[in-house]
Formats: sequence, C-alpha cells, structure tokens
Amino acid sequence: MHIVVVGLNNKTAPVSIREQVSFGEHEMKGAVVALRDEKSIFESVIVSTCNRTELYVVTDQPHTGRYYTKRFLANWFGLTMEELEPYLFIHEGFDAMKHLFRVTSGLDSMIVGETQILGQVKTSFFTAQKLETTGTVFNKLFKEAVTLAKRAHAETGIGENAVSVSAAAVTLAEQLLGSLEDKSIVVIGAGETGELTTLNLYEAGARDITVFNRTLAKAEEVANRFEGSAHSINEMQCGLLRADIVISSTGAKRAIIKREDIAAAQLFRSDRPFLLIDIAVPRDIEPTAGDLPGVHLYDVDDLTSIVQQNMAERMKEAAKIERRIEAAIAEFEGWMTTLGVVPIITELRDQSLKIQQETMQSLERKLPNMTNREKTVIGKHMKSIINQLLREPLSYIKDAAAKPDAEQRIAQFMDTFALDEELFDGTAEEVVLQDETPVERKAVNR
Repeated sequence: MHIVVVGLNNKTAPVSIREQVSFGEHEMKGAVVALRDEKSIFESVIVSTCNRTELYVVTDQPHTGRYYTKRFLANWFGLTMEELEPYLFIHEGFDAMKHLFRVTSGLDSMIVGETQILGQVKTSFFTAQKLETTGTVFNKLFKEAVTLAKRAHAETGIGENAVSVSAAAVTLAEQLLGSLEDKSIVVIGAGETGELTTLNLYEAGARDITVFNRTLAKAEEVANRFEGSAHSINEMQCGLLRADIVISSTGAKRAIIKREDIAAAQLFRSDRPFLLIDIAVPRDIEPTAGDLPGVHLYDVDDLTSIVQQNMAERMKEAAKIERRIEAAIAEFEGWMTTLGVVPIITELRDQSLKIQQETMQSLERKLPNMTNREKTVIGKHMKSIINQLLREPLSYIKDAAAKPDAEQRIAQFMDTFALDEELFDGTAEEVVLQDETPVERKAVNR
C-alpha cells in the first residue's frame, strides 16, 4: 500500500483559492467517506483549516491514487483539474509521512511551533476513524504523528519564544515589568492585532485589561471575551492616567497619542514607570514621547528584532524535531514492511496453539485425576515453551520481509513450517485488505 497526500496551503495558493477549496464542518463527514469510495483509495483523512486543505489517502497504486484524489477535490468544489492543479502539492511515501509529522508538530505552519494545527489534525483523524475511513495504516500513522508532536512540544523549546509581534509585545512587557497579574493594561485598537494582543495578555495572567477602539461595540466584543472593560477611543486620556502598560495597534494614518498626552498623564502617576508599546504602522504614538522621564517607548522595529531572535531559537528547536521525525518515519516504514508477513505470523501462532491444545487434551485423557490448578499450571508452561520456541522464527520472518530477496526467504520459511502458500503473494498489500473490515468490504466489491 502507498501513502499519498494531495493539498494546497498558504505557501502554494492565495487566500482567494484557499477559500474556494475549504471543507466546512457540515460537509466534512460526507467528503471523507466519498473520498474513501474513490477508485484505488482504501483509507482517507481530510484536514481543512483556514490555511490548508489536505487529503491523505492510502492507495494500491500511487499514480491512480493521485489522479482520483485530485479529481475528487476538483469535482467537490466545482472546479476543473486545470484550474486547481497549479496550486496543488503532492507528496508520496516517505515525503507524505514527513509532511504529516511536520504539520502536526507545527513545523509547516505560518508561525513555526504553533499548536493549534495539532488539535485540528486530531479532530480530522478522529472524525475519519469514527466513519471507518481509516484502517491499519492510518490508524497507526496518525497516532504516531500526534504522539510525536505532543512529546516534541513538551520536551523541546519550540513554543517558548514569541514569534508574532503581538506576542513579542507581551513578552517584552513581562521582561521589563515582571508578572502582569497586578498591572493595569490599556489596549488601543480592537482589530485582529489588538484582539490577538489581548488574548496573549490574558494568557500571560493579565486581568486588568481595558480596550479602547473607535467603534465601541467592537471594543466590547473583544473585552468581554477576556474579562476586560471597553471604552470609546475618545476616552483614551482617562485610561492613560492609571495604566502601567499601553499597547497600541490601530490603523490610523497619523499618531493618535501625542507627546503632550503622555506628559499630562505623567503629572498624575506619582513617578510610576510607564511602558508604551507601539505595534502600529504608521506609528500610533509620537516617538518623542519616549524622551519623557519615566517613559519607556518601544515600536514595531524593536519588536521585530525580538521576533527574529526568537525565530532563530525556534528554528534550532525545529531542527531537533526534524531529527525525531526522521527516526519515527524509519520505524514506521519498518512496521509497514512487516505487514505482508502478519498472516504468516498469525498462522504459525495458530498452528502452535492448536498443537498445544491437542497435547493438553491428550494429557487430560491419560491423567484424568488432574486438578484444575494442575491443568492451568501445565497449560501455562506449555504456552511459555511455545512462545520461547517461536521467538527466533518470528524475529527471522520479520527481518526477512525487509531483505532484497524477501520473497524467496518467506517462501522457504513457509515451506519449513508447512504453512498455507496463499497467505503470502509476494506483496504487502493483502494484509491491509484482510486487516480492516471497511477496507475488506471495499476490496471484495471491486
């Protein structure tokens, strides 16, 4: 069996295309089942977010799987193959597995190391699993990818350094003033950046947050989400009087906070430090305000340097995760190789247990006075002997599956143990068809 992923993301397609090729929550279940029902596709998972739409499939033929997956995607959204193909990426085999591991670990995200995508992949996988569109291969692969991502985030520093301007602003505030729990903070602007800034402040422990915005309703919407208060931007001067930190990110064309505004506020602040962080372009705060006593002003360029330093640190941690991914894929490929001999292993175990049961029945006839405890002890010892005898043969057949002359070695093994020749046809595909009920039904129907 072969693993293929077909998709598009923020690197390959503009938002105008991504918004056309995005599965809504209401259609995801129908889509993943319909994808699995395409020709040559035996397992399927669909991951669809604002930045990516990716179709993961297990197929018996790579070229056939590629074609029918692309055709399904185009047909589902009413596009032609010619319209869609320029924006698609396709990975197969090792590259497909590596892509999945990198996605779950946050290495393929716009913000390297973010964890939101991990939850989204988990949800997509669980949806597919409940609908029985996954089988032997994806049930193991996706669980391995999720587990590695969780451990990578827990055991490395991939998520420790702020790599967005809004997050860097909060990190800077913590570095300069310590804990934010007892600080009064003013956020000016309730757009996307202002909202993200408020979120980062809240997650950092800040609870005294006031949001100022030209549209009061928008300020209230953001503030209410994070237990803050909201005011019109016309009341901003009052907010400056009690604030320890001001973070501004409006879309104004010129400075909305003048030097004299800060100077007036300082008259009533009893020499408390005043931290101003301006992440707007054009700037919201007049640069000369930073010359006032007790005022510390930082702009977006200051934060950009922090972001760049932090990104460099994240990339070092990402390199560690890349090495983990390489090792995990090598282990998974080894497991895939042994799939073809699973029926042989099962048959050999069944054959051995049958001998054990027949021997046990013979003993019971010859020694009718054995107690139940004696039967149990003898039975356990017989099974232990069988397991010890099988250890080396089973290890051999697993290793043989990965050798260049695997077919010859396996044939000799089956002949030695008088196993059914139909259990192995020289490929690993059959075990997948036998192992999962939904896949088996599909194979029979074809």
